[in-house]
Amino acid sequence: MTGQATRTLAAKLNDLFATKKRSDGKEYSNEQVAEFIVASGYARTASQSYIWGLRNGTKTNPTKSYLEGLAAFFEIPVAYFFDDDDELVRQVDQQLEALKAERARMASLSGDEEIQLLAMRAGQLSPERLKLVKDMLELVYQQEQAERPAPPDGGLPGI
Repeated sequence: MTGQATRTLAAKLNDLFATKKRSDGKEYSNEQVAEFIVASGYARTASQSYIWGLRNGTKTNPTKSYLEGLAAFFEIPVAYFFDDDDELVRQVDQQLEALKAERARMASLSGDEEIQLLAMRAGQLSPERLKLVKDMLELVYQQEQAERPAPPDGGLPGI
């Protein structure tokens, strides 16, 4: 994403779809995005086929309110769609890259059987007990971070 010259609206949208995923890790559908745009009042009508056209480049001139709806859905500033030389675009691209890296890190952890077991058991707890487990985990994490020696180059420990 970053370091590219001028990117089309289609390329930016496809980057957003690929990066901002549903809680189950799957990509949002064009229909889900269109429904959000209408339900949130950004446009009176929106369709999955129009979103598809924007994503494949056959539709290239959406209204400002439509772009505002897309920006709201993906939780980014609407200016992201307008200018590749803008610092804002670079910042959003960097955040999307960081999100992709974090998602990849989480995916690698999800293969760990112990972590899967912890997650499975945590999902079966009452909200009160789950909060207790989270609080204990945070305490253990803080203690472990405090016990790690500082790196010789003065950087942050454990990172």
